[in-house]
Amino acid sequence: MQFLKRPGMKLIIVLIIVGVVLLIGLNLHKGTSGPSSPTDTLYQYSTIDALMLGLYGGGVTMQNLTTHGDFGIGTFDHLDGEMIVLDGTVYQARADGTVSQAAPANTSPFAEVTFFKPDRSYPLTRSDNISSLTSALDAFLPGKNHFSMIRIDGTFPTVKVRAIPAQQIPYPKLEDASKEQKVYTLSNVSGTVVGVWSPSFVQGITVPGYHLHFISADRKSGGHILDISIDQATFSLEEISGFTMDLPTTGDFLTTDLSGNQSTALNTVEKGAASTR
Repeated sequence: MQFLKRPGMKLIIVLIIVGVVLLIGLNLHKGTSGPSSPTDTLYQYSTIDALMLGLYGGGVTMQNLTTHGDFGIGTFDHLDGEMIVLDGTVYQARADGTVSQAAPANTSPFAEVTFFKPDRSYPLTRSDNISSLTSALDAFLPGKNHFSMIRIDGTFPTVKVRAIPAQQIPYPKLEDASKEQKVYTLSNVSGTVVGVWSPSFVQGITVPGYHLHFISADRKSGGHILDISIDQATFSLEEISGFTMDLPTTGDFLTTDLSGNQSTALNTVEKGAASTR
């Protein structure tokens, strides 16, 4: 044990022991850690402008996405339908009118989710269309500079939803792809509105204002909401002050010019102008 008598050797050994203990502690922490995203945080994959410009290749799996949240919206690889994440389950509403649970290996080019813990709930009374609904919701928003997660449960006289069919490479821009959307009008349907309200300063990153999807209580119908009417429903809201985003690492994303303003085209896509069914 003569080496222990060397100057500074005891200090080095102590430092090594401390380092090993810290590493063990970190590994134990990783093994018992909870969700990847904390509550009160909106997680987003990619940007809405990237989607507008036709970057439809999926980059985040459903298995990974649901580590960041149990409630939210988005789309799927190749723009194949509308995503509704509700109570931890990911649903895919396709252009043929069907809804199914998305497999864990399915991927998305754009999605936004959170672990939904509503701050408050309100009763909603009659709204004849989406404009009157969003005007009513405006009164409940906590402010214009935070995100708000929106859940509305009820039976709805009418819900008009759309979904866009899967696109083929070379991908068209979203404004062109949306011309192929299929629109369905659901009558006297029970279900849930899942959505996000985003501040105006995130233009280009996500959809400013309201972005709402719907899924029926029987999980057989759903999509992106174009119009909706309400007799009575319950509105639950969570104010979100945190925001985190992952960006794609593919060559297409790295080389696409995202400097342009897509707001006019986005407005057209969000409102939807296509055939009904």
